[in-house]
Amino acid sequence: MTSSTDPSVAAAAPRGDAAAPHPTHAPPAGTGTSTGHEASLGDLLSEITQDVSTLMRQEVALAKAEVAQSAKEAGRGAGMFAAAGVAGHLVLVFLSVALWAGLGNLVGHGWSGLVVAGLWAIVAAVLALRGRAEMRKVQGAPRTAETTKKIPNALKGHEERNT
Repeated sequence: MTSSTDPSVAAAAPRGDAAAPHPTHAPPAGTGTSTGHEASLGDLLSEITQDVSTLMRQEVALAKAEVAQSAKEAGRGAGMFAAAGVAGHLVLVFLSVALWAGLGNLVGHGWSGLVVAGLWAIVAAVLALRGRAEMRKVQGAPRTAETTKKIPNALKGHEERNT
């Protein structure tokens, strides 16, 4: 048995005049002419512009916060790498001293120092040559340089000259 006092039915069917316009579709008060609609459109555009501006400011603020957080994490990571580099350097120093002392028992401390220094000179030379070869591979930003050269023709409307 259904009754008109059922709350779900009462909520679904509004009471009063069924032909009344929906509040969001009602014309603004005092807009009997087209001038009111133009002002309303201007107000809407102004509001949209403000909303887009606010959104952009919020996005920039979010990006700044994310970059700051990432920079802090990267700084901590870089500090850890630097500490690891110092620790690794100390390991090499102490291993070199141990090698020097061990060879010193066989050939004398003077000659063992020269042998260890010679080994490190060979390591330094190999690393320097490999580093130089790697640096020769660096090209910079060739695509950026190429597209930057095309900008003047594009600004003049002569894109066909860029081919």
